[in-house]
Amino acid sequence: MNIMKHRTKYFIFSGVLITLGFISMAIWGLPLSIDFTGGSLLETRFESGNIPELPEIRALYDAAGYDEAIVQSYGDDAVIIRTQQIDTATNNDLIEEMEAAFNDDLTILRFESVGPTVGREVASRAAGAVALAALGMLIYIWLAFRGVANAHRYGISALSALIHDVVMVIGIQAMLGRFFGWEVDALFLTAMLTIIGYSVLDSIVVFDRIRENTNIYRRVEYETIVNHSVVQTLDRSLNTQLTVLFPMLALALFGGATIRHFVVILILGLISGTYSSIFHASPLLVVWDNWANRRK
Repeated sequence: MNIMKHRTKYFIFSGVLITLGFISMAIWGLPLSIDFTGGSLLETRFESGNIPELPEIRALYDAAGYDEAIVQSYGDDAVIIRTQQIDTATNNDLIEEMEAAFNDDLTILRFESVGPTVGREVASRAAGAVALAALGMLIYIWLAFRGVANAHRYGISALSALIHDVVMVIGIQAMLGRFFGWEVDALFLTAMLTIIGYSVLDSIVVFDRIRENTNIYRRVEYETIVNHSVVQTLDRSLNTQLTVLFPMLALALFGGATIRHFVVILILGLISGTYSSIFHASPLLVVWDNWANRRK
């Protein structure tokens, strides 16, 4: 199985997906939750099962002075209302007004309120956490492979695969936000950090086998060694992916709407992480080595 032979096709495929992601972000942007923007979010259920017309709910908030309220239906009997920051007492008053106006009982499923200052702080720390995780893993790989010739290539290739996965997932998130209304929240950040860890771990497994085979097959071309190493670890990578994928799919289908977004992002990220370690990071090592040899 000559995987390295078709590396250009893998790079083109990744480039197309990443480009589509950038286009999606440029057109629709990333829908940020109140965790990052600040404000209040109310998720409430109408016990009768009949949701009033959304403009009527919006008009009630307009009359209360919240003219920027965003009202969306959620399921068959619930709505999500996003406003500027309000306190619990004011939220309870608005709930009572809706119960009286629509002659229905409401059950509060979720109410969150985050100040704008806290939201900006969370956003900056989230970006810092992702950057710090990437830097730490780059340094770790460089130290772990310091006994190998051109050890920095392994670290940079793993970092490239990591960036590939992050950009891929963020681009898909822009599409999910557009068509499903899923927002970037704290759980999304948790999923991203998990994906980063998995992506680098899978790349390290392949790189470690390349290191072992480099010492064993000293007279063999580097491209052949890398291809042999990838094929040797292919079963392990796919089996690990499937072992994680099956319970994740079960959670996505039967785990409820609360965690479905988180699980779907994890599934997409794990698939991208497996793909990038085999078809991106390892071929990048071959391209880099061939380029260096041509320069010599």
